[in-house]
Amino acid sequence: MTRDGRRTGRDETEEERADRMWTELIQEVRVAQTGVQILFGFLLTVVFQPKYARLADTDQVIYIVTVVMGACATGALIGPVSLHRLVSGHRVKPQAVRLASRMTLVGLALLLATMTSSLLLILRVATHDGYVPYLVTAVVAWYVLCWYALPLWARRRNSGGSGD
Repeated sequence: MTRDGRRTGRDETEEERADRMWTELIQEVRVAQTGVQILFGFLLTVVFQPKYARLADTDQVIYIVTVVMGACATGALIGPVSLHRLVSGHRVKPQAVRLASRMTLVGLALLLATMTSSLLLILRVATHDGYVPYLVTAVVAWYVLCWYALPLWARRRNSGGSGD
């Protein structure tokens, strides 16, 4: 406790902290996994639509890159589940939590890239207008603000940098 009576942290062992952080991480990953799996499933169907063959070469390249990024995002966001299953019972939970956290951050970055390129492709096909890059940039800025800037600002403003 500090002099003004506020708690300075949790009274937990490294293992208890790892258990808590693992539970929190898996809850967070569930949200992202659902989104990336739905998006990736949708992307996989596009190539089988008759209009795909009529897409411009640039749009087909955007599509292929989008599908590959979606596959990578799916792998990174499902990776913590496999990691947990393979290391469970081997007394490496603190290290597993750190690795799973990194996988999740990579997965979120890939999800951001997948959503960006999906939006770019859809708007290019739907509108053919020159404002598409500006609209996509605005949406990406919104994602970055919501997913990274505000959380990092809140962490910096409200914590001592403990990483919890």
